[in-house]
Amino acid sequence: MKILVLHRVPYFKIEYHRGISHDLHDVTYFGTDAALSTLPPGLRCERVSRPGSRPAFEEARDWLAERPRDFDRIISMSEYELLDAARLREHLGVPGAPVEQVALARDKVLMKRAVEEAGLRVPRFLPLPDFLRADAHVPWDGRTVLKPHRGASSEDVLVFDTPREAAEAVAGGRTGVARLDAGRARADFQVEEFVSGPIRHFDGLVQGGEVLALTASEYLGTCLEYARGRPMGSFQIGFSAETRAWVSRALAAVRIEDGTFHLEAIVHDGELVFLEVGNRVGGADVVATFELATGVHLPSYELRVLLGEPVAGTLPAQDADGLRYAWFVHPGHHLAGREYRGLQGAGAFRSGPRVVAWHELPAGAPLPGHITYQAGETVLAGIVAGDTPEETREWMAALFGSLSVSTRPAAPLTPEQVPA
Repeated sequence: MKILVLHRVPYFKIEYHRGISHDLHDVTYFGTDAALSTLPPGLRCERVSRPGSRPAFEEARDWLAERPRDFDRIISMSEYELLDAARLREHLGVPGAPVEQVALARDKVLMKRAVEEAGLRVPRFLPLPDFLRADAHVPWDGRTVLKPHRGASSEDVLVFDTPREAAEAVAGGRTGVARLDAGRARADFQVEEFVSGPIRHFDGLVQGGEVLALTASEYLGTCLEYARGRPMGSFQIGFSAETRAWVSRALAAVRIEDGTFHLEAIVHDGELVFLEVGNRVGGADVVATFELATGVHLPSYELRVLLGEPVAGTLPAQDADGLRYAWFVHPGHHLAGREYRGLQGAGAFRSGPRVVAWHELPAGAPLPGHITYQAGETVLAGIVAGDTPEETREWMAALFGSLSVSTRPAAPLTPEQVPA
């Protein structure tokens, strides 16, 4: 089989060789030089560099127009290029999910409409242009969320006390989101009611519309708080047959039929309220904690599903250690531009018996200039295990309560360090 991979996610996050036999198949990785540099040196494959100045679809289309060739599968493991892969498949007539189907699981307005039509509760919402035309007269009061249709990591997500405050901030160009305050991109945003309650995420594997593997987890902290500089994590919890059925209904509504999924919901008054879903693996250490709990390496099995291989009978038996796993991260992006000196308050936790993984940024290392959950980029990332969800949650809460980041003003650049 000839396989084209739109390569964006660092190789070690996916480990393509675990899901694709590079000896059996002819695999071409199409990506920027930075992305291609993450491929193992000895991997049997073709590497094709792209500038990265335009969408992957456009650059791949132009490359193939100059050097025509056929592919049996076109794959992307990055949520930012799922639509590019779908457009390229349609352009070349390659099997796989079409653009219309992929868009349903990428656009937060489209997906909420579909889930609501399927009879599941969603936050009340409006596309931003409709919200502004309604002059903030909406069927909810109180806190109001402004967010992009296709955003990630809670970037450009804002919470206002009332719908009126949200409308006035947008109309007055006072949101703090540059493209929005410049009067552009309003069609790229939506507004929804703020629903309170614990936030959960459901991760797993689906093939032919059947959920084959599933875990449920609850956040400690939120992605929005993390974007603002606070630590966060999530710990695995149990789930009922009713919850599994709810997940299946939500996936069916947005036509996520093959591959992995990361679905988020809020528990409000004992009811699950759908937030959003992606047809991809979760970030941070979701993949690692999922494999520790179930024995299933999600990217590997997703690749097999996307190649058309039946996997229902090939999944490993669930591990019997009975442990619950959690991942945790401490941000550093909010301190970018300062010199990082170290993490205080971690000593009592760093080498504890519950710690499975611990990745701490060394003093003097550069702080990230963007939101990231990636070990080696953010201040701290790790995994912890416990006998119960309560144990892992309490351990993380104690860790977060003790940590503080030490920085100092960055030294000015010498003349030799100033870019030309």
